[in-house]
Amino acid sequence: MLVGLLVCAGAIQFSIFIGETALAVTLVAWAASLLLNRERPDAPPWFWPLLAYVGLSLVATAFSLDPSRSLGASKQMLLYLVVPATYSIARGRRAHTLMWLIVTVGAVSAIIGVFEYGVLNYDSLGQRPRGTLGHYMTYSGLLMLVVCSTAARLLYERRDWIWPALIMPALVAALALTFTRSAWVGACVGVGLLLLLRDLRLFGVLPVVAALFIALAPAAVSDRAYSMFNLRDPTNRDRLAMVQAGTEIVKRYPLTGVGPNLVHEVYPNYRRSSAVDQTPPHLHNVPLQIAAERGLPALAIWLWFVAAVAIGLWRRFRNDRVRYLAAAGMGALAAMLAAGFFEYNFGDSEFLVTLLILLTLPWAAVRETAAPALATTLCPRP
Repeated sequence: MLVGLLVCAGAIQFSIFIGETALAVTLVAWAASLLLNRERPDAPPWFWPLLAYVGLSLVATAFSLDPSRSLGASKQMLLYLVVPATYSIARGRRAHTLMWLIVTVGAVSAIIGVFEYGVLNYDSLGQRPRGTLGHYMTYSGLLMLVVCSTAARLLYERRDWIWPALIMPALVAALALTFTRSAWVGACVGVGLLLLLRDLRLFGVLPVVAALFIALAPAAVSDRAYSMFNLRDPTNRDRLAMVQAGTEIVKRYPLTGVGPNLVHEVYPNYRRSSAVDQTPPHLHNVPLQIAAERGLPALAIWLWFVAAVAIGLWRRFRNDRVRYLAAAGMGALAAMLAAGFFEYNFGDSEFLVTLLILLTLPWAAVRETAAPALATTLCPRP
């Protein structure tokens, strides 16, 4: 089971098919193990709000404008099972093994992205680096999570810091070269939080890094950064139009929404004249997308889930044994929330699996395991 989980966590950054296949095999093996050993599944406390969110999502599916299509989209929620599986399998030192793998594979993915930019001419908005994944948004979102995890390692783990220090420049460069502003914002918020928690004075590093970024980055990248503050930028105007249309959808369907995966179907009915994209796949805003798809009660439960995770991570952060893992989780959560105001990253399968694993590891790490040998072999001493 551990091998399957390791394959899933690593492969998900390169191939959704391989990653989800490995996860399916792992879940089947884990369920069989529970039955054979007559054990009950367990999970971190914040998993129960997530289950409640699943329940309200199914209610939204039942009252959907097209229940059959919404039910197909709801299958993604099976990915949430990665939480209890990781909690059970990645115990003790294995949690550090899993984190080490995620960061290392992320570094390899970053090198591929830099190669695409420098050699294959993936150097414009129409042709952005995306690693081996299908979309640059997914690629940048995963890089964002790995950047936060690597920063947590550098700030909160005194030993074995050389490897994270070596790969951080490649991660930051690859993320910058994706031209993805939401991921840039998320990474800055996530890393900024980690700096604040480590030492308030370290927060002053961010403006210096931002200034160097603007000064040294290729012109296309710096122009993309400046565009965040340009209200005439087409994508900025489109985001505002989506917020306006999404608000109207929520007003029309406040309790159960229009149904999962149906916002793009009704969007033309609420689209503003200022909209650029006539039929966007989603509203590029996590809270608004959830409210429009599943209703305000589902959004309230999702916010409960976020609050429960944040409180739990803060409590784990005070435990020296898992401080680095808890810091990585807090950075990833903050990055997801910040980027999620401009992109529906919580609905991206590759991103979601990686995020849930990162959030679960601080709880799994304090559980004892009867077989730590593989973790000791694969992972440097935490």
